[in-house]
Amino acid sequence: MTIWIEFALAMGLFLLSHRIPAALGVKGRLLALLGARGYAVVFSAVSLLLLGWLIAVAARAPFVPLWDQQLWHRWAVNLMMPAAIALAVFGIGAPNPFAFEGRATGFDPARPGIAGVTRQPLLWALALWAGAHLLPNGDLAHVLLFGPFLILALAGMPVVERRRRRGMAEADWRRLTAQTGLVPFAALATGRWRPCGGPSPLRLAGTVLVWAGLLHLHMPVIGQSPLP
Repeated sequence: MTIWIEFALAMGLFLLSHRIPAALGVKGRLLALLGARGYAVVFSAVSLLLLGWLIAVAARAPFVPLWDQQLWHRWAVNLMMPAAIALAVFGIGAPNPFAFEGRATGFDPARPGIAGVTRQPLLWALALWAGAHLLPNGDLAHVLLFGPFLILALAGMPVVERRRRRGMAEADWRRLTAQTGLVPFAALATGRWRPCGGPSPLRLAGTVLVWAGLLHLHMPVIGQSPLP
């Protein structure tokens, strides 16, 4: 029972860490003190530490099977994770006034960049990561780990969209989002957006490095090989 209490505590602290700063006005004070980049670094570090704790607790929890792992589950993870990593790497810090992780300044609605793919790249990355990892981890602890993240990501998208829309005039929202979409590649499929030039070489290299690093470290850190 103790391990489940620790699990609930870790999950609660992780969720509260994403809600309390904005609700209590702490975020504004930290932004003024650290700047946008400094706040992003501190917030990311705290989030990663809490997430690491949560994953470690789930690994120690009693194994309660809910469904059996299939070979295609592992293939699904390996196919979906590069997309999730790319969305996160290209989304963090990019000019994107619609997402909480992007920069409001420097956005060109005629060249929306990652926002042309989706206005919420980090939340889609979280949804892909959680959804993919749910498949091969069909035990109670990991369902309680990945399930809430999947729900949080999917439910958070319309919340963030509404907040950003309320923060600007309706005409500005329509103008700025004309070549963007919420669902990945929806703007491309409907012809509202066409990529201008290739992806950033630096962010593309970062995507490959993060993917290779996670693939290499998964076994020594998590204790399970991610390969099919």
